[in-house]
Amino acid sequence: MTKFSTYLSFVRFSHSVFALPFALTGALLAWRTQPFAWSQVVWVVVCMVSARSAAMGFNRLVDARYDALNPRTAMRELPRGAMSLREAAVFVAVSSVVFVFGAAQLSTLCLALSPVALAVVFWYSLAKRYTAYTQLFLGLAMAVAPVGGWIAAGGRGGIEPWLLGLAIGLWVGGFDILYACQDVVFDTRQGLQSIPARFGVRNAIRMSRVMHVATVLVMAALWRAATLPPLYLAGVLVVACLLAYEQSLVHEHDLSKVKLAFDLNGYVGIVYFAITALALVIE
Repeated sequence: MTKFSTYLSFVRFSHSVFALPFALTGALLAWRTQPFAWSQVVWVVVCMVSARSAAMGFNRLVDARYDALNPRTAMRELPRGAMSLREAAVFVAVSSVVFVFGAAQLSTLCLALSPVALAVVFWYSLAKRYTAYTQLFLGLAMAVAPVGGWIAAGGRGGIEPWLLGLAIGLWVGGFDILYACQDVVFDTRQGLQSIPARFGVRNAIRMSRVMHVATVLVMAALWRAATLPPLYLAGVLVVACLLAYEQSLVHEHDLSKVKLAFDLNGYVGIVYFAITALALVIE
């Protein structure tokens, strides 16, 4: 049980709530015009959890040296020796295989796109070595979730998954900018790149706030584009309130509540999915 807990902690399994609700929301939108099957739900969940686990494991693996040097991350599983590099590599490989297998159960198109999806989510972990816009690449990686859910449910064409993907990308990029503010000094010393390191904490926070405002606007635009019930806007309003509160916790000269602000994002996806699902059920 201890080893199992170590693996769950290694990939921050609880953070699956960031992407999974939006993958299911993408599927919900497609199911308005496509046949529904519970097996699709099961395999969408399998794909989302395994892809995210593979991506997080890969991130921990390639960043192990930096994590050991950073006081904030020195107690992660690899730096403190709770897991070996070989165990981490096997975990990433197995998670990737499970993802590809799950994609194959959904459709031939999902199978064909699965290597592309893995490449996108893996690239984020390497991006900070080459570009300051690392956080935007995490947004791109997470934006794959609702598009993947839409395709998995049989959706073809339509602007809905792209608007939802854009909203998720802006949301994730916005909160990852806040999270990266903690490591500006360390990243600069190690030659790693990020938006806060490139533009400074003050400007980075401003960019995060602009992205979160844009998130809400794009979610509202989806309401009109997809002709969703009015109740959907209640979900958007709750998301707006959560993001406003999150932003209020982080200031240029006080980053002590960044972790609390980060954790709030777990509620964003859950609330948005729940209210969207309810709106579609009663429409």
